[in-house]
Amino acid sequence: MTAPNSGDETDVLNKTEAFCHTLHKPIFIDNFTMMSMGNRKSLLPYIPGYDNNAVLKLIFFLAGSYMTLAICWAVMMIVNGSTDAFNTYLASNIALPSIASFADHWWTPLTYGFFHFPNSFLNMVSDMLWLYTFGSVTQMLIGKKQIIPLFLYGVIVGGLFYVLIQLIPGEVGKAPPQIMGPRAGLVAMCAAAVTLTPKYRFYLSETFSIPILVVAGAFGLLMIIGSGYYLSVIFMLLGGGLLGFLYVRLLKAGYRPGEWMYSAGSKLESMVTPDEQAISRKNSNKRSAVFNNSQPHAQDTESRVDAILDKINQKGYKSLTSEEKNFLTKAGK
Repeated sequence: MTAPNSGDETDVLNKTEAFCHTLHKPIFIDNFTMMSMGNRKSLLPYIPGYDNNAVLKLIFFLAGSYMTLAICWAVMMIVNGSTDAFNTYLASNIALPSIASFADHWWTPLTYGFFHFPNSFLNMVSDMLWLYTFGSVTQMLIGKKQIIPLFLYGVIVGGLFYVLIQLIPGEVGKAPPQIMGPRAGLVAMCAAAVTLTPKYRFYLSETFSIPILVVAGAFGLLMIIGSGYYLSVIFMLLGGGLLGFLYVRLLKAGYRPGEWMYSAGSKLESMVTPDEQAISRKNSNKRSAVFNNSQPHAQDTESRVDAILDKINQKGYKSLTSEEKNFLTKAGK
């Protein structure tokens, strides 16, 4: 299930703006998105609009991380004949553990959401479809620069909810040994899309469409069924959904929660990439310095040439000394 075919991106944004005004909903399309459309050549020419589509980039990244982990698993299985090395050196340092092991793996709320277990290919494909479904709607309404921060915050908050709920004793805090996958980020994307435009509809044909609330309901039900009915996993999903809702509310209030990511990225890029404008200014300054330094010398040369020419007019060429003749010859080259 996908969003309707958009065609030209600029037309989509114009139609979206009119759509949002019809629903009396504010639109948060980034100026950068509007300015950059059509100005940059895609790195993947066979995927239209890849450069301006953060959802597609995120999908490719998640699929690539799955393939990388699956290859590592296969290699370790061939070399060691078991999954012990994989579980010890990779999975335990990526997956979100139970509360008992969390102190030794405190960084996993940042990593678990970007990988899938190697034997969960169908889950990975399903997650990418859901990401495209809700991510496309969200990106269309608030711009590509909000997608990665929204997803990342959803993963982190969901992971923290998962860990904190385990502090409650008994069945409430019961959790699987490890968990991996972007489900909290997907729920954040779903909640953001529903919060932005609850009346949106997915058109499967010209006469048949499905409300986004129905799609979101089916998605939520599948997520709960896939949780194994662990309350800790369900709370992780709720944490992601709460983050998605709050993220949109902050955007509507005028805040940009993800701006720092792009600012930091731009600064890092400027440190390793030459600044064309700075180089141009530097070269211009060098040319100016050379020109200014040569000005006094040029003026002295011109004055002396004039004096020699006056001497020739008055006394003839034979009156020049050897040094004056050499100087005049050099000045004429």
